[in-house]
Amino acid sequence: MRQSETGVTQSVPEHAGGQCPQSAECPKISQVLARVGEKWSVLIIIMLAEGPRRFSDLKRAIGGISQRMLTLCLRGLERDGLVKRTVFPVVPPRVEYELTALGQSLREPVTLLANWAKGHLAELDAAREAFDQREASAQRQREDSREWSTPARVSGTAHGASTPRR
Repeated sequence: MRQSETGVTQSVPEHAGGQCPQSAECPKISQVLARVGEKWSVLIIIMLAEGPRRFSDLKRAIGGISQRMLTLCLRGLERDGLVKRTVFPVVPPRVEYELTALGQSLREPVTLLANWAKGHLAELDAAREAFDQREASAQRQREDSREWSTPARVSGTAHGASTPRR
């Protein structure tokens, strides 16, 4: 709480680490949240929480991810110190990915988030369906109101009736 010049006490919201959103750390925190919040990153962390995995294993286990996207996500996670990439000197080369200690510290919050999503799928689907129905109804109403508000074209016939074009 802080007191303004008028003497009124104002509540100041607390943010991560007690820092205001204007702090120098805010952009860095946003970058971390963006990385960890990416859908593919979350799935990769969940898969690697089970232990080291090869690239092809990750690609098979994470349906719908392209090879390029998996590569980019793994590199980003590696850059942020969350994933370790190990190349084994064999022919052909074998590469494994695993969570670092820092990445392991994300296991619990990411798993909680995934479990929350899984536990609320039916509610989320119902909310989306209700929203889509409201949007479709509103769209129909907008189209109907445009139809009624558009003046009839007068093409030389009585009361705006049209004649076929040639």
